[in-house]
Amino acid sequence: MADMERGAAPNCWAACTGYTRTRKGMILIVEMILCVVILICYGASSTAGYSALAVCELVMAIVFFVIFMCNFHHQLNFINWAWTDFFRAAIAALLFLITSLIVMIRNGHGMSIAAGVFGFLAAVLFAYDAYTVFPSLYKRHAAAPTESPDGGV
Repeated sequence: MADMERGAAPNCWAACTGYTRTRKGMILIVEMILCVVILICYGASSTAGYSALAVCELVMAIVFFVIFMCNFHHQLNFINWAWTDFFRAAIAALLFLITSLIVMIRNGHGMSIAAGVFGFLAAVLFAYDAYTVFPSLYKRHAAAPTESPDGGV
């Protein structure tokens, strides 16, 4: 029993380190780091109410990281993971952009400005994530055979 537990740990660690070396893994890790930095900045400023966006996106990034790292997206075929990831990233980019604009316009204090700047960086990163996922949404299919225009075979 102990041998099975010891054998499972390196495989999990190898899967984690292997996925973090991919482009998508790196993007998700940077998204998580930016969300934590934004959460700290919002917590230290007078605009702590905007921290809910950073918390939600941090949780979503962690969930998607675990799903993609463990290859659950191949096992759960009833969810279209490419569209789900695209909508997650696109909506996050839009919300971080709007929230950052509001925070920087209303509150011109030190930590609020820092949160706004990091929010703009997060918006750019989430937009880039959506941009990289977009080509995988349209898979190329072979053309179906059609009749010739003259009605022949």
